[in-house]
Amino acid sequence: MSKILIIDDEKFFVEPIKMALEKEGFEVIVSYDGMTGLKAARTESPDMIMLDLMLSCISGYQVCRLLKFDENYEHIPIIMVSAMDSERDYQLGQQTGADLYITKPITPEKLVAEITSRL
Repeated sequence: MSKILIIDDEKFFVEPIKMALEKEGFEVIVSYDGMTGLKAARTESPDMIMLDLMLSCISGYQVCRLLKFDENYEHIPIIMVSAMDSERDYQLGQQTGADLYITKPITPEKLVAEITSRL
């Protein structure tokens, strides 16, 4: 069973995705701020991370960079999911090491399909 870590501060967005992933057989861990999410990534060893950008404590960009530039965690695929959709946002996502950048809104079904296709 693959383990997915969702780091996003919007519970109304997270819950349907969590339920859809669990329905597909994934183990799901949720964190609602950047620092807790970073700690969870380091202790839980997820198979993939779904990461929002606008988080409290530290931003999604910072979480991504800290993980992708650490040889112990650089192998974990990170999907950034954000309402921020400028070209600059995409470039920053790429520069910090995100494997995929998706803009909100996105349906839980489409997100689950993206996650499944990358595992």
